Amino acid sequence: MLVFPIPTGGDTNVALNALQVQNAKGRDRPYKVADSGGLYLFVQPSGQRYWRLAYRWDRKQRTMALGVYPDVSLAAAREKRDATRKMLASGRDPVAVAREEERAAKLAEQATFKVIAQEWFSKCEREGRADITLKKQQWLLDFAYPKLGDRPIARITAHEVYEVLKTIEAKGHHETARRLRGTCGQVFRYAVATGRSERDVCADLRGALVTPKVKHLAAITNAREVGELMEAIDAFDGYRVTHAALRLAPHLFVRPGELRHAEWAEFDFKERVWAIPAEKMKMRRPHFVPLSRQALAILDDVRPVTAGQRYVFPCQGKRDRPMCENTLNLALQRLGYGGGRMTAHGFRAMASTLLNESGRWTADAIERQLGHVDANAVRRVYARGEYWPERIRMMQAWSDELNRLRAAASFAAAPARAA
Repeated sequence: MLVFPIPTGGDTNVALNALQVQNAKGRDRPYKVADSGGLYLFVQPSGQRYWRLAYRWDRKQRTMALGVYPDVSLAAAREKRDATRKMLASGRDPVAVAREEERAAKLAEQATFKVIAQEWFSKCEREGRADITLKKQQWLLDFAYPKLGDRPIARITAHEVYEVLKTIEAKGHHETARRLRGTCGQVFRYAVATGRSERDVCADLRGALVTPKVKHLAAITNAREVGELMEAIDAFDGYRVTHAALRLAPHLFVRPGELRHAEWAEFDFKERVWAIPAEKMKMRRPHFVPLSRQALAILDDVRPVTAGQRYVFPCQGKRDRPMCENTLNLALQRLGYGGGRMTAHGFRAMASTLLNESGRWTADAIERQLGHVDANAVRRVYARGEYWPERIRMMQAWSDELNRLRAAASFAAAPARAA
């Protein structure tokens, strides 16, 4: 075996072949066998063979490890040498680059799905997302953590995510699986934005899950039945605060969570308006609700009970917290409107249906009062007035209509009671 001096840079006509590398044996002392372009084989007395590259950087002689033979073949070692020399030609120190890559690899291993998900969740909290939204997001992520939580997010494949979703689907929870895919997608996009992943693998799962059949929340939209419901609500004999919230809900038709979290400080009784701040709204835009005479009367009824507290409808026994999420639905069940007949959220569909059917109001005014945002950006720009004068008239007319329907239901039931 010939032993060549180690070149310090540039090419040389001397080069190894695969047989020479294979036959290089250990000696009493370590030795080097040169290839070309600074590449050499470093042979230990034990027979272990290592690829090394000699190069100059910043006017100093340096050495870089390129791997162990036979794990790294002669051809592979030359490819690494050539890549390193290109790096040098571009003005980059290969050792510094290798250290940076090693550091990045370690950081990537530490950037697990759970770590990134928790960062993203904290960002959502700082953005002021509603408590109920945050709870749902956390609940969904808990399904993903057992299998994905400790995996580096950059190494997670679409198939791994699909396996998690498929397990949920197998239990018949199609909507949960669909929502979890969306939440995981937000986590992956956050990882991409912060440099911890290359892409959102959840995008590859479009169409892979069963599309759940849309289930509309129970709502009464027949005028006669609305009158009967209003009469039943008037006769509710439960907790006074719950009764007030139940009476107010059909007049304002806001989302149940918005009603539960209503605070006295948000009401301007002089201007007759309830100003709901953006952080409490699903669309993250402030929302204004004109107060009809009937709505103001209901608020006046409950004012002596809760006016000194933060919430208009506090939780019974825990006055520093809003009314519980299921309180109104339980009250409706108590009135005989359970079993899919009516929900607290159904007051929105009830109002939307009857207001649209009346033909008296523009669809845009109804949509604005429901707190919906126009998907058309151009239309949003020109809807400067948000149809406010029309909404004021509409909300009073709606309360008057509810009273009329209730009176009609009461009159229709009177002969039966007399009999």
